[in-house]
Amino acid sequence: MMMQLKKKPVCSAVQRGIRSAALVSAWLGLALAGVAHAATQDLPGGPAVNQLNLHPPVTRIAEAQHGLHWMMLAICTVIFVAVFAVMFYSIWKHRKSKGHKSANFHESATVEVVWTIVPFLIVIGMALPATKVLVAQKDTTNADVTIKATGYQWKWGYDYIKGEGEGIAFLSTLDAGHRLMSDQGQPAGDNYLLKVDNPMVVPVGQKIRIITTANDVIHAWMVPAFGVKQDAIPGFVRDTWFRAEKTGDFYGQCAELCGKEHAYMPIHVKVVTPAEYTAWVDTERKKIAARADDPSKVWALPEMMARGEKVYATNCVACHQAAGKAVGPIKALDGSAAVLDADKSRQIAIMLNGQNNGAMPAWKQLSDTEIAAVITYTKNNWSNKTGQIVQPADVLAARK
Repeated sequence: MMMQLKKKPVCSAVQRGIRSAALVSAWLGLALAGVAHAATQDLPGGPAVNQLNLHPPVTRIAEAQHGLHWMMLAICTVIFVAVFAVMFYSIWKHRKSKGHKSANFHESATVEVVWTIVPFLIVIGMALPATKVLVAQKDTTNADVTIKATGYQWKWGYDYIKGEGEGIAFLSTLDAGHRLMSDQGQPAGDNYLLKVDNPMVVPVGQKIRIITTANDVIHAWMVPAFGVKQDAIPGFVRDTWFRAEKTGDFYGQCAELCGKEHAYMPIHVKVVTPAEYTAWVDTERKKIAARADDPSKVWALPEMMARGEKVYATNCVACHQAAGKAVGPIKALDGSAAVLDADKSRQIAIMLNGQNNGAMPAWKQLSDTEIAAVITYTKNNWSNKTGQIVQPADVLAARK
């Protein structure tokens, strides 16, 4: 008994210490969470902290969708409250403990007519405005600018095919710095995993038609602020449209589960004034002219390496890393048998067609010079000092 009495204070002290430590840890966790929360701000045109409602609309279609959302919610709420109020009132008012007995009647013509006509009128009242908005969403006629958005694993390709800017084409890929932050588990910035190297640029106040398709699997082009979401399906063409009412940066993401890099496929649309758009078109056309390479040109190894390093940094570093080492299921390029192989057609075929059921995607969208440059870069970088060079003509021949 004496020993038990002596142990009780010790146990109580230990328990109090554990509780105090747990309390301190909890407060510390809340404090750290508060700091992290304070560090993140709303992203104009993108997600907001603790966002509960739909994105603020910047198109009339999105505004109409917001109106429909609240109208449907109000109608459903009224119906819910009315039905359950009557049901619970009836249960309480006519309970057996008060001596009530169930009535025995059926086939009330009045009740049958009322509960048929009233829901019918409610459905019609909901369907008419919804149909009007749906029809407007699908009216892609008379567009000022038409852009084809092609989904790739895992990036977007934009081709301006009609209107001002016709002929401009580029790939839009997640910023390499954001991918590195994700790999290191250090998210930062309000636009985390939404920053891209080449945003889509469109003029304000003009009707923009978006044609969607895909190169490999099903993707979906979605920008909530525009009220737009359209599947991009391989072998099929779908279209949608928007007309932004104000300038700014607006963000979205691929909304169809498309593989392991699905989370790294953001959409960034920059809406600018017509004058700024014209200036952007002129700049892009100058870039295209500067990049226009003659596939018959024979390149020297140093200049091909320099070109390949840029292509690698833009398109390959997210998966293969700057050091070319293996990362999880992704095979290493440094010391790879395919890269070291003297038969350059082997690596060209991988670049053009992909391999491992799309784990390594096809890169046909790159030019012959870009593919030749990046292959040459991998063959002569890190420990791969092969001295081999691939020319654009080699890639052009493999495409045929």
